[in-house]
Amino acid sequence: MDFKYEALDQNGKATSGTLSAATQDAAIAALQRKGLTITSLGAGPQGIFSKLNAISIFSGISSRQLVLLSRQIATLFEAQVSALRIFRLLAEQQDKPYLQSVLTEVADDLQGGNSISKSLGKHPKVFSNFYINMVKAGEESGKLDQTFLFLADYIDRSYELTSKARNALIYPAFIMATFVGVMSLMLTVVIPKIGAIIADSGQELPLYTRIILGFSNFLVDYGIFLLVAIILGAFFAWRYSQTPAGRMAFSSIAISIPYVGNLYQKLYLTRIADNMHAMLSSGISAIRALEITASVVGNDVYERILREAMEQVKAGSSMSSTFAQYHKEIPSIMVQMLQIGEETGELGNILERLAKFYQREVSAAVDTLVSLIEPVLIVLLALGVGFLLASVLLPIYNTATNV
Repeated sequence: MDFKYEALDQNGKATSGTLSAATQDAAIAALQRKGLTITSLGAGPQGIFSKLNAISIFSGISSRQLVLLSRQIATLFEAQVSALRIFRLLAEQQDKPYLQSVLTEVADDLQGGNSISKSLGKHPKVFSNFYINMVKAGEESGKLDQTFLFLADYIDRSYELTSKARNALIYPAFIMATFVGVMSLMLTVVIPKIGAIIADSGQELPLYTRIILGFSNFLVDYGIFLLVAIILGAFFAWRYSQTPAGRMAFSSIAISIPYVGNLYQKLYLTRIADNMHAMLSSGISAIRALEITASVVGNDVYERILREAMEQVKAGSSMSSTFAQYHKEIPSIMVQMLQIGEETGELGNILERLAKFYQREVSAAVDTLVSLIEPVLIVLLALGVGFLLASVLLPIYNTATNV
């Protein structure tokens, strides 16, 4: 983004010009580094490339990019490169304007005397609360290279697990959407024409044929109203999901759906155990670890449980006894393992084992789901198409044999 400025140099001489920077704060920092005293600063004229640059600022970065960035930072720390030089170097290497602007601002903040965690914390769209606190723990322990390597492994592991669960549901959703589309076309285009032929035959129609023809007539006459109602219903459901009550309701539904809910439940338990293990191993207190995990778990039901657990741990309760109150959401094996970890002082290691256990459980559940989806869908689609064809072809066959 271009900024037009007016300033005084070190000799008090007036100067003006245009400066390119990601934000107004970055522009001010750049001018101050030149030894200029700013008297006026405003947005300058922007060309098409500047506008595209500004738009891209809101695009964020993918998990894969964050994994690569974290590994690069860790490698440079291992090579004893200074933090300021690391972020300047990485900013120069980026081909994505948004990430380049973020890293440049981080470098500017570091040059201004801020810590790495504080500098990264100014960009919550890129670096999560969990990420920032891990970096802060790494600063305090002096093991930033290990911290960034761990973060890269953690993000990679979390992304792979989440993607695997999400991709397992894409295939059946696509097949069902295609099936609904084909059936709708048949009921609104093909069946009405065949229904006219059947009606002209004057024969008494079986119940299932009357149901199909009645539904076809309904779609032809009122299909547009049904479509509008579905769109409005989806819109209001989306609006409701943005409210606290709506998020809680949809989160509860997500973990209650047969089989799929069990898969998501294990996914959230993996995230809880993995996050807690990472932070406790880095020296972050249990209360703070619960608070941060609640903010990144991604499900309002588990967020509520973690926040309530945080308050009870503050009051002196153990984590295992707190989690034991939530029989439906927290399985007994996790509670028992946490209790063992608390009694032996190995809570971090226990959480690591729990995370690996639930990772295997999620992978196994996804593989089972994928292996079952195809035959189940084939049977359901065959039954649906078979019922539809039988409902209209049998009366036609009866008419032909009676002639």
